[in-house]
Formats: sequence, C-alpha cells, structure tokens
Amino acid sequence: MDIANKGKAAAQKSRRLSLAPIVGTALWVSVAVAFAQTQQFTPRDEAPENFPAGAGRDEAFFSCTACHNFKLIAAQGLSRRQWDESIALMVQKHGMPVLDDKDKKIVLDYLETAFPPRAPSSGGWQNPFLKQ
Repeated sequence: MDIANKGKAAAQKSRRLSLAPIVGTALWVSVAVAFAQTQQFTPRDEAPENFPAGAGRDEAFFSCTACHNFKLIAAQGLSRRQWDESIALMVQKHGMPVLDDKDKKIVLDYLETAFPPRAPSSGGWQNPFLKQ
C-alpha cells in the first residue's frame, strides 16, 4: 500500500470515529422519542368520593390535586392553623393559586374536620416544614 492509500484509509477511519458520537446520540434521541410517544396518560386513581364525606370535600380535593395526590393530604393530621400554614407554604413556595377568602374557608373547614391532629407517635416520619 502506498502513502496515498494509507492517507485515504486513515482519513476514512478518522471520519468514522468522529461520526460515532453523533450517530450514537442520534440513536439515543430516537429511542427516547419513541419511548416517550408510547407512554400513555393514566388518570389519577383517586376521586373525591374516596375521602371522608363533608362540606368542602370537592373543593379541597381539586385545589390540592392540581399539584399532588390527595393521599398526601389524607396522611396528615393537622390543626386549622397548621393547614392554613401549609396552604400558605404551597402558595409562596410552590406556585399554588391563591384561594379567595370564601374558598380558603371552605377548604380549611373540610381539612380541619376530615383530617384533624392525631395523637403524637413515638416515631415515624414527621413533616419538618410544619410548626408544631
């Protein structure tokens, strides 16, 4: 093999090596797009009817589930003041829309009645963001 052919072979090998990351990235992106397109939206497996009946249940449910599931709410046991502080935290830190006074009262009335404070436990998870 003469010098010209060796130069051509080296250039071709160099081009193949430089294309490898591009081809790999393109393959990865196409697989990711295909995977994303096959994902089906599944509705929440919760409904207001799954939680204690009471005035304001629907309002509380739909106010809270815009951002997270309602089971998170149902797992809490808070005083009215703590529920109010929790809503204020959601508004200030997490972009929850501000509830007008009437809606806030309805939601707080429901949460206070349906999920009141529980007796303190000797262990387990405690919400670090709520003042006791």
